[in-house]
Amino acid sequence: MRQQEERIIEPALAGRAVELLLAAGLSSRREAERLLDTGCRSLAADGSSRRFWRLGSLGEGWLLIAPGGQSQAELAESRAAWRIGRHLRAREVPLPELFACDEESGLLLVEDLGDVRLHDIVAAEAAGKSHPAGEAKSCYRAALKGLAVMQRAGALGFDPTWCWDTPRYDLAVMVEKESTYFLRAFWQGLLGREVPLGVVEEMRAIAGEAARAPAHFFLHRDFQCRNIMVKEGAVRFIDYQGGRLGPLGYDPASLLIDPYAALAEERQEELLAAYIGEIAKAAGENSGQSEEAFRRHYTFLALQRNLQIVGAFAFLSQIRGKTFFRPFLGPALTALAARLQEEAFRPYPALRALAGSAVAALVAR
Repeated sequence: MRQQEERIIEPALAGRAVELLLAAGLSSRREAERLLDTGCRSLAADGSSRRFWRLGSLGEGWLLIAPGGQSQAELAESRAAWRIGRHLRAREVPLPELFACDEESGLLLVEDLGDVRLHDIVAAEAAGKSHPAGEAKSCYRAALKGLAVMQRAGALGFDPTWCWDTPRYDLAVMVEKESTYFLRAFWQGLLGREVPLGVVEEMRAIAGEAARAPAHFFLHRDFQCRNIMVKEGAVRFIDYQGGRLGPLGYDPASLLIDPYAALAEERQEELLAAYIGEIAKAAGENSGQSEEAFRRHYTFLALQRNLQIVGAFAFLSQIRGKTFFRPFLGPALTALAARLQEEAFRPYPALRALAGSAVAALVAR
């Protein structure tokens, strides 16, 4: 469940929220004003700087989502959430319903999906308990089935100008926002180490291998168990506003290597096989790549995602002071070091050595 905070919506945004409720035909003015006055509760975000408020009863009302500030980038992110979300909804991707958007402030009014994330179900099962919202295995399979739909259907008619960050996940994104991010935020920022000779070159070569994957599909780019809600037995996807065009393998890798869930390798392989079956059914005779080629691309894309995770957790815990992420940093780093022991990464000894020493250095802190 998202932690509630004592933070009341400011009057200017409350006024805009009333107008959104009216524009969407969800309430009268009197009802909207009363709801904003007595039935509005703030919710905490994970890594995002965006702000959230719940209107009405849990899972039966609406959510207000506002940018963290009014910079051009923050407003662009809000507009991306609205435009990409409406596009995906039209393609029958399982997202929350989007009711209204105030372009000037970036305020969004969307469906409240409740508080149950796939992560909650996984955590309950790890503790030896069953969760009333469902069973993890079936939720993962449903999420991967929905992902296969989103990747193909979401790419049809997708307009890259909707994107607020970059229009495509490509080599430049891999190098700057994943490899370099890992070195800057974690290796240099958190551990305070100098980058060894050869590491930058090896990272660029690995990104080059990952960039060989066909990249004309819709990419969520943060498809993990805390961004998958479960409501009334069905999975729904959130935090898709960073979506863009990209390869098939990145999003399933994000879900399966997700340190929040820490899935065993056997479960990862089982689910990956199920996902491959889903994309084969969706593509029919026009898959465009063999399973062997997909798996090779997946291996390198999973490493890119792992670098991004470690960099992000280091940045969010150290710079943003979000201590929630700190316990997951070690498992993410251990998974990175383990992946680098695979045969595909034998040509990259400098990075393999760096990851091994990083695990020991983090433990020693």
